[in-house]
Amino acid sequence: MEKINQTLKRLASSENFQKRYVQMRSATLNHPEIKAFLAEHRDVLTNDIVEKSIGKLFEYIDQSRECNRCPSLEGCINMMKGYQPRLVLTRNAIDLHYERCPRKIMDDEKRKNERLIKSLHVPKDILHASFDDYEKDFGRLDAIDKAASFLMNYEQKKTHKGLYLYGKFGVGKSYLLGAIANELAKKKISSMIVYVPELLREIKSSIGDSSLNEKIEVLKKEPILMLDDIGAEAVSSWTRDEVLGPILQYRMLENLPTFFTSNFDFQGLEHHLTYSQRGEEEKVKARRIMERIRYLSEPVKIDGPNRRV
Repeated sequence: MEKINQTLKRLASSENFQKRYVQMRSATLNHPEIKAFLAEHRDVLTNDIVEKSIGKLFEYIDQSRECNRCPSLEGCINMMKGYQPRLVLTRNAIDLHYERCPRKIMDDEKRKNERLIKSLHVPKDILHASFDDYEKDFGRLDAIDKAASFLMNYEQKKTHKGLYLYGKFGVGKSYLLGAIANELAKKKISSMIVYVPELLREIKSSIGDSSLNEKIEVLKKEPILMLDDIGAEAVSSWTRDEVLGPILQYRMLENLPTFFTSNFDFQGLEHHLTYSQRGEEEKVKARRIMERIRYLSEPVKIDGPNRRV
């Protein structure tokens, strides 16, 4: 049997191999990102270093960066799924360091948040919602238009209002949130849908838990937060003023887009927030929460038949 080094020598000496190598080398060195890297380090790079590093340079351009050639995290084409290469200069060679890609970062954050906040678990039909499956009848058109406008115009670190989707039971408010979240995910933009009644129960049970502050911090800082079914919870002064209040205040100050769904319009939600479980009437505190919600979101009514029936 022919030894491997003899095989490599024979291949290297063949005309076809030489031709393919020259083509590969040319394509690699003329790749825009490779040219930029070589130009940036031209003071220290020698021809010998570049030639020794051709294999690493080819490995770099043969993979996806910023998820530009991958349909999904599961469909990642890279050598290490979920990790993208970065060119680095070592002492005598060009090498590659692998770091998490945007989709991997989002997935890791999502898994961490799901472990921390149980109320992130929403129905599967919402998690897989899409605009293609969302019936575009007359009572939904305004909401669809505004959702599409948000998706087209959203840029991080710029002020963007979310939507306050309100209407009767079963008209598709939560489903539309899921469709928006899935479109954002396609753009590698992180969002979080939380079912408010369950969230507040969970937060309340975490008072003696070291995770309470961590949970609130996650909700404050999520790039796009979606609070599903606000107004369906039983109001207590503590959850309204010490949980919802600080979360919304932070997001208002940082201009972080926040979406809501509710069976109430603004006026109805304010009335709901005014009265605590003890029957206390606290108009000023309810109004303070509503000011933050009005700042963060634009009210949009969704109408139509109850599709849950």
